[in-house]
Amino acid sequence: MRVPVVLFLAVLAHTALGFVPSQQLLSRATKPRTPQPARRHVIRSMHGGAVPQTYNGARISPPPDLPSLLLHNRIVYIGMPLVPAVTELIIAELLYLNYESATKPVYMYINSPGTTSADGRAVGFETEAFAIADCMKYIKPPVHTICIGQAYGAAAMLLSQGALGKRSCLPNSSIMLHQPRSMARGQASDIAIKAREVLNNRKVTCSLIARACGKDLDTVMNDASRTRYFSPEEAVEYGIIDKVMSPKAQNLPVTPSFMNSL
Repeated sequence: MRVPVVLFLAVLAHTALGFVPSQQLLSRATKPRTPQPARRHVIRSMHGGAVPQTYNGARISPPPDLPSLLLHNRIVYIGMPLVPAVTELIIAELLYLNYESATKPVYMYINSPGTTSADGRAVGFETEAFAIADCMKYIKPPVHTICIGQAYGAAAMLLSQGALGKRSCLPNSSIMLHQPRSMARGQASDIAIKAREVLNNRKVTCSLIARACGKDLDTVMNDASRTRYFSPEEAVEYGIIDKVMSPKAQNLPVTPSFMNSL
């Protein structure tokens, strides 16, 4: 049986000073420790009582996290710049929804500045948007695209890639076309190579938009040569989207759909 170091030193110090250690001190040093039961973490109310997780009298597990709830309802949300981590998640969700059902539509909500940050700095690559666009065309379910807030640059291109007749935006959305931005660094030869790649990405982006909008490539490239903003009505006229959605009061279901799967 091991004696705690602190108590052993205390007994040793008392002995050196001429004190006889008490029986209580010795018993504490030699008494075996009783294992404590594992603590259970429970949700408690403000009054200290446990909050029962029940629905209609039956105990249920905690509700799923918000991304899982959206995915369960076949909703894909792009709310960040198109960086590799975002692209990986969006493609994984699209492939999963394609595997789950080849006929039910996928609803893609877009509120993204594209491959740039809010202050206009390049933070992503156009190839990220190309990967998502190719996946949207690859999967069998129709993809409905809805712009809420903003769809700039590469995000505007993704907005136009939705199923024909299923591309829309909310009344106060903003859509913008612009040229790709480069994050090239290094020697002059490396920057020149990257510049050629940026020009090629610009052509690919404009060609995707041109096919989706029913316009010729030269027109789109000329329009995207400088930053150009579209109101929802102008985006409909240009062909980027098909309609502007008008918010209407809807009767929400009393029971969320995910409750049926618990």
